[in-house]
Amino acid sequence: MTDFRKNLPQLNGDLFLTDGGIETTLIFHEGLELPYFASFDLLKTLKGRKALRNYFDTYAHIATQQHTGLILESATWRANPDWGTKLGYSAKALETVNRDAIEMLVGIREEWQNGNPIVISGCVGPRSDGYSPEFQMTAEAAEKYHSEQIAVFSETETDIITAITMTYSEEAIGVTRAAKSAGMPVAISFTVETDGRLPSGQALKDAIIQVDAETGGGPAYYMINCAHPTHFSDALTSDESWLERIHGLRANASKCSHAELDEATELDDGNPVELGQNYVALKSVLKNLNVMGGCCGTDHRHIEAIGEACRPLF
Repeated sequence: MTDFRKNLPQLNGDLFLTDGGIETTLIFHEGLELPYFASFDLLKTLKGRKALRNYFDTYAHIATQQHTGLILESATWRANPDWGTKLGYSAKALETVNRDAIEMLVGIREEWQNGNPIVISGCVGPRSDGYSPEFQMTAEAAEKYHSEQIAVFSETETDIITAITMTYSEEAIGVTRAAKSAGMPVAISFTVETDGRLPSGQALKDAIIQVDAETGGGPAYYMINCAHPTHFSDALTSDESWLERIHGLRANASKCSHAELDEATELDDGNPVELGQNYVALKSVLKNLNVMGGCCGTDHRHIEAIGEACRPLF
């Protein structure tokens, strides 16, 4: 077990890269089928495992070349009870696949460790749709729901839990409490619509303040993902303290809305160089921003461009 749980290296202010949009990369670039956008389902076959390993190795290589830290995010965004049931996984099979996803990252860390820190993150996704929270839980229900997956991660070499694409604050509160109960640090990543607000309609500022207030400042830090920088930059214009809580960004390549992306049949991969410059601009507002990766439509080209653009800032 590493000691990262007590001293997360990404909180020291150095640049850390993550991967890009795993699902869109595997579907549109690799031609793989991901039912319900569930990349964890690839772990059941040798071909799927090889595709995941090649995917993560690509980003480990980029971090090595650019001499940055790296956060390896497990392919478990959909590996929770409701989505697992839809895919025919029993509770035991789901536990096994969550462990296997982390074990793969442990092997990658052992192979690529070269002096720069590599952090393993157990990815927790929303119970409902990542674009539209049609079903919303109370914080108490969310804590109970997500506790099983988080408990599994806590028994592995997972260093931090990262809740990706949170669409409303109550679920984020529940995940935070579940992680705390399991003795795990947690990062909360909210997604926003083109107006800079969460899909629930709540302002990003209010969501972060609410989660902090109801969890005693529980999250190690916050992130924004699955939105283009142009969607939320206007919401970050103040110099208020809540902005200091945002350490991570995994933006979309496309400027399209969630609704437009949901209907898209072709990948919009945007402009990698322009996206890198967007990150540079956001760094001037988000002083603690140092965890940088991508979401829908991004791939290794975007992460390379982001790293190259942002390295001089660190």
